[in-house]
Amino acid sequence: MSEAALRRLWHHRHWGARLLWPLSLLYGLLARGRQILYHWRWLPTQHPGVPVIVVGNVIAGGAGKTPVVMAVVRHLQNQGWHPGVVSRGYGRHSHDCRSVQADSHPDDVGDEPLLLAQTCNVPVAVAPQRIDAARHLRAHHPEINIIVCDDGLQHWALARDVEICVFNEDGIGNAWLLPAGPLREPWPRAVDLVVHAGPPPVSNAPTFALKRQLAPWAIRVDGTRVPLCTLQDQPLVAVAAIARPEHFFAMLATQGLQLNRTVALPDHFNFEGWQCPTPANQPLLCTEKDAIKLWRHHPEALAVPLQVEIAPEFFMALDAHLARTLSSRPSPCH
Repeated sequence: MSEAALRRLWHHRHWGARLLWPLSLLYGLLARGRQILYHWRWLPTQHPGVPVIVVGNVIAGGAGKTPVVMAVVRHLQNQGWHPGVVSRGYGRHSHDCRSVQADSHPDDVGDEPLLLAQTCNVPVAVAPQRIDAARHLRAHHPEINIIVCDDGLQHWALARDVEICVFNEDGIGNAWLLPAGPLREPWPRAVDLVVHAGPPPVSNAPTFALKRQLAPWAIRVDGTRVPLCTLQDQPLVAVAAIARPEHFFAMLATQGLQLNRTVALPDHFNFEGWQCPTPANQPLLCTEKDAIKLWRHHPEALAVPLQVEIAPEFFMALDAHLARTLSSRPSPCH
């Protein structure tokens, strides 16, 4: 079953989802059992020694975490922190622990960690175990005094001080666990902060609205900007290899752009050998994440950044959580 078909299935509790429901019970038992092992410390949970913020989700198929990570990192920088970012590096071909450089190959570090390293100008590390990535950052960048984990709500091996759960417009779907629904674990569950692009989900944590929109410009491979308004009177081709490519195409249309053709590819597609199905005179638009890999083969592509706007109260609540974290530590890190 395709990703798009699964997402449609997860919106309702129709017969297709009901057929998969027994498997979701088994999935829930396994997930709960693993959580219990960490809760009772039969499996070790480790802390890197500086405050840890985990930005993650409870749904499969992408919830738009990375733009929220970027917003959190920039806020921390403005507050005087020296953040580092850790990630598993989903989709990479390597399996070691390594730093992410601005010129790293996406196959070695993953597209999202590379995007974070290039756009946020902070140290980033990837590893199968996030605690290894956090220790790697602290060893190589002693100035780091806070860690932001891109994804990892279910990665219990890394102890954390603040949990931020991100929801896209689909919310919790039909509220069933995988594979009958989109949930990786039952919701609601205890987190510190919730940000949501759609209706606010039921939660005991404070919830904050998230607005996502495309920037009014595209970026060339050399970093120069092209105003989208200059592209409105010509046919265009758009490609997206993200969890929900239709959202990107719809946002391009709201900018008044004429999409002659749209190409939806699997999430984290590497574009090796991919040929653009368009005449040379039609500009090719892509997401910022896809440009990390696409520019290596099609440097003429234009990347359109995604911008997020979160209510100021979210950052105030985040600062309050960090203040409580610091006050509970015998030796402050900030």
